[in-house]
Amino acid sequence: MLLSRSLLLLALPVAAFPVQGQSKPSKPQVPAIALATATLAGQPVAVLPITMLVSDPRIPGGTGAAARKRMQSWADSTLGEALQEQAPEVEWLLPDALRRSTQRTGGLVPSPDRMGHAVMRAPGFKDLPDPLRSYVRQLVALQNGGRFALIPAALYVTPGAGDSLTVQLSAVLADGRLGRIVWRTLAVGTGETMAEAFAAAIGTILVSETTPPPS
Repeated sequence: MLLSRSLLLLALPVAAFPVQGQSKPSKPQVPAIALATATLAGQPVAVLPITMLVSDPRIPGGTGAAARKRMQSWADSTLGEALQEQAPEVEWLLPDALRRSTQRTGGLVPSPDRMGHAVMRAPGFKDLPDPLRSYVRQLVALQNGGRFALIPAALYVTPGAGDSLTVQLSAVLADGRLGRIVWRTLAVGTGETMAEAFAAAIGTILVSETTPPPS
C-alpha cells in the first residue's frame, strides 16, 4: 500500500513552488543522440539498473533514501518497458535477469547494483575504467554470448518552467568485450509529471526509424 501511494505521486503534477534566483538551464555537455537499435538487432544487450538518482529537494516526495529507492525501481521498470516495446528487435536483458545471473556465480561476479557504473555519468570517459571494465566484461559473458551493455549512469530530476519537471538521463552503451564506449547521450525531457518527463527523455533515445503505414 505504501508503494502504491508513493508511485501515485509520480503521476501527479508537481505543486507550484517559488524558485528564487533561477537562471536559464545550462547547455547540456553531451547532446541528445538516439540509440541506433537496428545495429543491435538480434543481440542480447544487458541493461544495468539506475543506481544514482538525484532529485531536487524542492520537489515534494523526491528526497530521502526510501524515496530514491522507490523512484529507482520505478525508473528501471519504465525504461525496461520502453526498450522492449519500442525496440523489440533487441534482446534486452533487464536488471532483474542480470541479478539472477550474477547470483548463480556464487559471488564471482558482483551484483549489477554494486558495480559502480554511476561513474559513467562523467562525459570525459571514452573507455570503461577498472574495475568496472572487468565487471561489465564478466557480466556480458554470462548473457548468452552477449557483447554490449546499456548503462543508465545517472538520473536527475529538477524543477522546470512553471509547474513542470525536467528529467535528465545520462546513459552510455559499452562494448563489454573491449571496454569501449560506443554511444553516449544526455537524454532530457520535460513534463507536468515525473512519468511524462521521463517518457520524453526516453523518447530522445528511442527514436522510431520506420514510418507507420497510412491509415
